[in-house]
Amino acid sequence: MKTQVRATFLLFFLALSHTFIPALKSAPADPIAHQPAAFTDADRAEKVKATAAAVESLFKQFLESRHLPGLVYGVMLDGALVYSGGFGYANLEQKIPAHAQSLFRIASMSKSFTALAILQLRDAGKLHLDDPAAKYLPEMKKLSYLTTDAPEITIRDLLTHGAGFPEDNPWGDRQLSDADAELRQFIANGVAFSNVPGVAFEYSNLGFALLGQIVQKVSGMDFQQYTAANIFKPLGMNATVWEYEKAPQKNLALGYNWIEASHVNIPLAHHGAYGAMGGLITSIEDFTKYVALHLAAWPPRSDAEAGPLKHSSLREMHHPWRFDALMANFRFPNGRVCPSASAYGYGLRWMRDCEGKVYLGHSGGLPGFGSNWTMMPDYGLAVMSFDNITYGGTSTINLAVLDTIITLAGLQPRVLPVSAILEQRKTDLVKILPTWNGAENSGLFAENFFLDNRLKDLVQRTAELYEEAGEITGVGPMSPLNQLRGTFLLMGKKKNLQIFFTLTPEKSPLIQQLRMRAVEKDGK
Repeated sequence: MKTQVRATFLLFFLALSHTFIPALKSAPADPIAHQPAAFTDADRAEKVKATAAAVESLFKQFLESRHLPGLVYGVMLDGALVYSGGFGYANLEQKIPAHAQSLFRIASMSKSFTALAILQLRDAGKLHLDDPAAKYLPEMKKLSYLTTDAPEITIRDLLTHGAGFPEDNPWGDRQLSDADAELRQFIANGVAFSNVPGVAFEYSNLGFALLGQIVQKVSGMDFQQYTAANIFKPLGMNATVWEYEKAPQKNLALGYNWIEASHVNIPLAHHGAYGAMGGLITSIEDFTKYVALHLAAWPPRSDAEAGPLKHSSLREMHHPWRFDALMANFRFPNGRVCPSASAYGYGLRWMRDCEGKVYLGHSGGLPGFGSNWTMMPDYGLAVMSFDNITYGGTSTINLAVLDTIITLAGLQPRVLPVSAILEQRKTDLVKILPTWNGAENSGLFAENFFLDNRLKDLVQRTAELYEEAGEITGVGPMSPLNQLRGTFLLMGKKKNLQIFFTLTPEKSPLIQQLRMRAVEKDGK
């Protein structure tokens, strides 16, 4: 019995009256007041600045190995551009160097702008994400689905690539300049489905082209005008455009392909109905302002907000709404194996690696161009890079850059402060251990606790664990998992005792579950 107890977690639940005996302090007036997670590593910006040479070398090697005409990049920390750089040419014919003001077509990185516009309209009460798309695009009412039990495509399906349309790279890239009337007629003529709506992730440029049409229908404005007035202007993205003829030619990056050991110019396509899926033209300097908007959504907090979309809606965009893949053999660019999972939010890709790090962003690829931006909200870190060669995606190099920066700078994620109620419950709990004297009338435990755990069993098992640990010499700090659950250590001479507890959703939260186990002094 003792061996079994020592080898496993002790689970206890239950509870009690809501009255405290004098020995225990009453909970603070606002016991669950929220404190946002914060960075604790000093000189973060200086440490990241010191990685500039290493990052420059990585991007230069990437440019040379991929025959890129030009490449530009930027690294951001806590909403500010720490450093940027450029190599090669934005325009080979005129030998115009690529730099932070060069305007590159960023292809599918455009999708999050379309998603942001949809959420703006949702927040304004002008649409609902679970509305059938056909409510706004009548041509979709005539679609013939794969099965008779198929649901109608919703706006949310389009946002998350769950509409059932087939993956359409690179076909969709060649439709960029189609007129609105052509797109609507295409839908009216009927489309082929690869899946029933709502059951699977499959990347669809067509879906985001339709979202652009919905933005126009609901707002009553041309898509270019709407995004310029409601996204670019508020963010100060004054050089960002959809139509290349509107861009200053001195800064416009031209697109190329590498054919028979030489660069061949790829003519730019005009903005059209498919522009909403991949036609945006922007610079590192301008795009920095957009990335800052997304980084500012983290962590959740009670500060005043400023921006074209509220923090909660931005975090909604970042959520992994539709599962994509479990990558059991995922490797970082340096060869490190790290199983990871990927999903799609609203116009953004999401990945969590084996170490729990979360990556958000999007890649882009069109004839003549490649791009990627990736941010790590928990680290306040982001990298973006654009190039001008066909499908010259920069996802891999950006991931390598992020990995390099975190390693060289020793960056740590935000740390969640201990809530007042967690600290109070920990203090109160320590007072009743190991004897559990007065526990049932302490006002510390929820009503389920002693129904789920007999007091005499708790006393016996706790005594066994204390014997295993030896004399208790100290109490470690609380390590919160969130506002209402966490762990701490009781330091013993022979072993430590790890204690986990979680609190109820009551106004004055009480301990509903508790686990204890003996761990070696090194934490194992």
